[in-house]
Amino acid sequence: MPAILPGQTDIYALTDARLSLGRPVAEVARALLDAGVRLLQYREKRLPAGAMLEECRELRRMTREAGACFIVNDHVDIAMLVGADGVHVGQDDLPVPEVRRLVGPDMIIGLSTHSPEQALGAVAAGADYIGVGPLFATRTKEDVVAPVGFSYLDWVVANIRLPFVAIGGIKAWNAAEVAAHGADCCALVSALVGAEDIGAAVAEARAAVRAGKAARGRS
Repeated sequence: MPAILPGQTDIYALTDARLSLGRPVAEVARALLDAGVRLLQYREKRLPAGAMLEECRELRRMTREAGACFIVNDHVDIAMLVGADGVHVGQDDLPVPEVRRLVGPDMIIGLSTHSPEQALGAVAAGADYIGVGPLFATRTKEDVVAPVGFSYLDWVVANIRLPFVAIGGIKAWNAAEVAAHGADCCALVSALVGAEDIGAAVAEARAAVRAGKAARGRS
């Protein structure tokens, strides 16, 4: 099954057990996949490595059955052990060329970027896609950088040909504006995993992205 990149699907969901209303990660992932999410990142920061490995094995099985792409955040070793489709790293993690040496030619590598210089560096380093953000203030990461706003997103749309996902503080109520600025794929965390009805939340976010893309086409 070919891996799915941002731009080939509209919603990029990330896990976060702290925001999931006490529900297990696997239960939340099942609801996301049942709602049609086809790009899922495992991002858990506070578990022992062994526990993360077991959760990732379960999510790898579920995503494979659903025909979805499975990305592991930061932990290259766990991504390799479970046969994930990809790994996502930040600016302070292992450099993309070194990650590529470890994972081989076929695994997707995503890189978070917060500036034009970092986006150009991602292209030169061989990243398969970039994260663009945080667009808005977000509390889902403890080490988050300041919001970059729409100016950086607009620059990426105009200058970078790599697939990208917009991320950071995106909710259903502002996703349309993000899409109108050129983002074909939006990453959401709390708006999805923290919803009582995850299926309805995914549908609402998807409709917002669709509306924003339509507005872009009319401008």
